Amino acid sequence: MSTTTTLAERDTRFVWHPFTQMQEWTDPLVIERAEGNTLIDAEGRRYLDGVSSLWCNVHGHRHPVLDAALRAQLDRVAHSTLLGLANVPSIELAERLIDVAPSGLTKVFYSDSGSTSVEVALKMAFQAQQQRGQAQRTRFLALREAYHGDTIGSVSVGGMDLFHSIFRPMLFDALHIPPTLAALDEVFAKHGSELVAFVVEPLVQGAAGMLLQPPGFLRRARDLCTQHGVFLICDEVATGFGRTGTLFACEQESVSPDLLCLAKGITGGYLPLAATLTTDEVFRAFLAPYAEKRTFFHGHTYTGNPLACAVACASLDLFKTERVLERVNERAQQLATRLASDVAPLPHVGEIRQRGLMVGIELVRDRATATPYAYEDAIGARVCADVRRRGVILRPLGPVVVLMPPLSITAAEVDQLVSATRASIEAVCR
Repeated sequence: MSTTTTLAERDTRFVWHPFTQMQEWTDPLVIERAEGNTLIDAEGRRYLDGVSSLWCNVHGHRHPVLDAALRAQLDRVAHSTLLGLANVPSIELAERLIDVAPSGLTKVFYSDSGSTSVEVALKMAFQAQQQRGQAQRTRFLALREAYHGDTIGSVSVGGMDLFHSIFRPMLFDALHIPPTLAALDEVFAKHGSELVAFVVEPLVQGAAGMLLQPPGFLRRARDLCTQHGVFLICDEVATGFGRTGTLFACEQESVSPDLLCLAKGITGGYLPLAATLTTDEVFRAFLAPYAEKRTFFHGHTYTGNPLACAVACASLDLFKTERVLERVNERAQQLATRLASDVAPLPHVGEIRQRGLMVGIELVRDRATATPYAYEDAIGARVCADVRRRGVILRPLGPVVVLMPPLSITAAEVDQLVSATRASIEAVCR
């Protein structure tokens, strides 16, 4: 490759980016390094990481404790399979996760991403129901506008037509309901006996645009699942590890799921790792003599990767030593106050939805008539392109501008985030 070719030109030539219309990918921003909550591009320009590098960074970039944990593990072993072997960090992390997870979860199955953590949960739940004599249970329940990942099973329980409709011929049939108590009661009354599991993002549907569930919805779902013999799968890929103000969102309604899906923030945003936690009840459905073939025939090459697990253990330590949850709630209150005073009054802001440090700002063409922007207006993308010029990185969900900063964000950075977002909404929607 010619030395005169820029990194941006080489990216455009060789890299296919996710969730990106590549025909319009003409001026990529190339990140070269980072410090704390700041990303630095190849030209030395600095940007506040307003979406935590896609919702996964927890303690900031290049945190010395996480860096040290990674380097220490590199001096031991970078990877060793869990298929037929065990490794030290995966054991230590599993024990730590069970210690902090909702009560009743006792086993940890590792994988690689949020999508795979859900895929594992779906297959595990289905096989467990079959092996405990519930052959009639073949359907899954999820919410409308759900997003649980991009593998075939997780797409099947997804409900976002923009992402999923093209793949419908490949998918299994699932039931989808709106997040209301009435809809929940009705679907269990009609289909409770045929359901394998209800899979739900607790409290907040992230990729749907930060849609909030009504109080008591998750608690009612837990009670109905128990009553009807249905597994409850809580997908905390986005909401887990402090995002909503508690370590796990389901804690806020005193809910313990049958399967808990974790990824993103599990390593503090350092390395890909996922975990599906489950109960003794589910686990026992797979125990039998070898010849009965009740084994969970599922796995991943990098399952329980020692580097990722070592960093994840160090990240859990930081939650205590740096009072992370206390800081999240302080910054969330500051963010809510600033948004209410500076952003909510803007004429093209239809609604602001927030839970902890998860925020969706929905933009509308006309607030008085609730007239939405058209998809082709790309209003969210245009605002996020403008805010980049103001030193902040954001990413939209259609007409919704998402603010999801690292949990380590400072008070001054919250002010910077809100001020830049307000200025860009005003400039683009004017």
